[in-house]
Amino acid sequence: MTWKGDEFLECLYEEAKKRRIRQYDGERPEEKKERLKLALADSLGTFDRAENLEPALLERVECDGYVRERIELTAVQGLSFGAYVLIPTGTTEGESMPGVIAVHGHGYGSRQICGVLEDGSEDRGAADIYNRFAVQLVRKGMIVIAPDVIGFGERLLDKDLKADPRSPSSCYTLSAHLLMLGKTLTGLRVTEMRGVLDYFASRREVDPARIGIAGFSGGSLIAYATAALDDRIRAALLIGFPNTFKDSILAVHHCLCNYTPGILAHAELPELIGLIAPRPLFLESGAHDPIFPAAGFEKA
Repeated sequence: MTWKGDEFLECLYEEAKKRRIRQYDGERPEEKKERLKLALADSLGTFDRAENLEPALLERVECDGYVRERIELTAVQGLSFGAYVLIPTGTTEGESMPGVIAVHGHGYGSRQICGVLEDGSEDRGAADIYNRFAVQLVRKGMIVIAPDVIGFGERLLDKDLKADPRSPSSCYTLSAHLLMLGKTLTGLRVTEMRGVLDYFASRREVDPARIGIAGFSGGSLIAYATAALDDRIRAALLIGFPNTFKDSILAVHHCLCNYTPGILAHAELPELIGLIAPRPLFLESGAHDPIFPAAGFEKA
């Protein structure tokens, strides 16, 4: 017996694992895949989709080797957001290119991965941890869309900005409110990302049969769940996130946005990422990542 509960939590984790094995012993792979997709979608919660994406072009800037558009979209009823679209220069009329949805994580939003500073000016300094990966992708000849994830940058809540003008995110406030409503912040973000996919696949420059998704850190959480639930995503790149729940968000203090109610009753994280199969998947982990440890990555 213990007062503090450490061993109790460990027992609960192990009991959930044993229960999963007992309950689904003998399940065929196709059955497991459909069950886990339904369980993931249910755990994330549902949101009312907007009937019309209502795309609006806000600006168009000529950059070195590509054009950067700023657009506004509506994917969830009552919410709109900005996104950058990066288009390689030199493309011919009617040509369709492979496309990538680039999903940022914690930071100041899509600007951070598109070579733009927080104030909207061009970023000509040394690259930060994101290494402007959306720009890297467009320079490889792909059209890229980088949406603003709610809770960061220009999508911080007024409530959080009032409390702290330098607030890094609104993840806690959004997550807590949505959990009380039986929903999750990941569910909201994934719903918006699927709206982004709807818009992106409709653009004349994009080949809808060749759309991938790339996520970094918290962006990889959104990217994996979007790819798992939507087969229109034909390939996925997950950076600085793949792990086991036990070795990452259950072992290290993490942002509340990482937690999905009830999901361990159905699967560990590697099984959920496995829903992307048989589509191509590339995983990247930092050897010294303190919050998604390398040991957990290797185990996963």
